[in-house]
Amino acid sequence: MGLSASVIDKISSGPWFSSLPLAEQNNLAANCTLVRIEVGKTLFRRGDPPDGFYGIVDGRLKASNVGCDGKEAVLSILEPGNWFGEMSAVTGWPYAHDVIALENAQVVRLPLEAFRSSMQNAAFAKSIAVLLAQHTGLLYQLLEEATLYSTRARIARRLMHLARGDATLAAGDRSNIQVSQDMLAMMLGISRQTLALELKEMASQGALALRRGRVEIVSMEVLKSFDD
Repeated sequence: MGLSASVIDKISSGPWFSSLPLAEQNNLAANCTLVRIEVGKTLFRRGDPPDGFYGIVDGRLKASNVGCDGKEAVLSILEPGNWFGEMSAVTGWPYAHDVIALENAQVVRLPLEAFRSSMQNAAFAKSIAVLLAQHTGLLYQLLEEATLYSTRARIARRLMHLARGDATLAAGDRSNIQVSQDMLAMMLGISRQTLALELKEMASQGALALRRGRVEIVSMEVLKSFDD
């Protein structure tokens, strides 16, 4: 086990990993293994028993669930810098959703035994508690948005989440968001037609521009004005 210097360099740029004390970073890197996933392949399925704690090195994955009617709900897009699976690793509960590669990806896995050993260290345990709180807070926020906000406000808020790497919670915003309208509609639980109409109106007001397979934020200030 153990990661190469190039992989360590990549994960070191992520906000969660970089927040760890150096000793914990070294311990994590020494105990992780690299896993490669081809586009369309599954890292784990809802109901699978936990086998570790994961971080993304390259590529993007989606966390989603599929209903009995075949309808898919995309919960989050996971990008480099994301770490996930901590709830099941802590509790032993089965994974709550599917994680599937949207493109060829590389992830690092801290095996369950090594994770539980690291949890005996107060600094690592605190960092996991913070990560779990961030992920839980994001879920509550999405639930609040689905209940209390207009469709346009929900779209604007989700685009602002995506501008920060969705669940990555990066400090800075980016203007180009690599997400298709189909994927965005599944994230919001609305029809593709409704989304298209709303995006067209938001574009006409100068908030964004629609590109093939992505959305460009032209004015974050205008986009925020829809957040009512």
